[in-house]
Amino acid sequence: MTIEASNQRPLMYVATHGTDDPTLATLPFLVATGAGSAEIDCCIALVGEAASLAKPGMIDAVHGVGFPPLSELAQKVRDFEIPVYV
Repeated sequence: MTIEASNQRPLMYVATHGTDDPTLATLPFLVATGAGSAEIDCCIALVGEAASLAKPGMIDAVHGVGFPPLSELAQKVRDFEIPVYV
């Protein structure tokens, strides 16, 4: 679905936490995969501490309480072709 077809603005999920709080770091990826599965146009922005997740291997070290490992969610984000901005 394109923005023109739906007349809606895309959602931007802003991540502000990285390895400092694995649970909060996971949330933007979790909700973005939900949006992707519902075919809702969205993206993720990594700001502040969350920008460290762009470094190789950092995502593999994050596993929030009660959520799948961030590496699994990041793969789903790639599968849905959700843009991630740093």
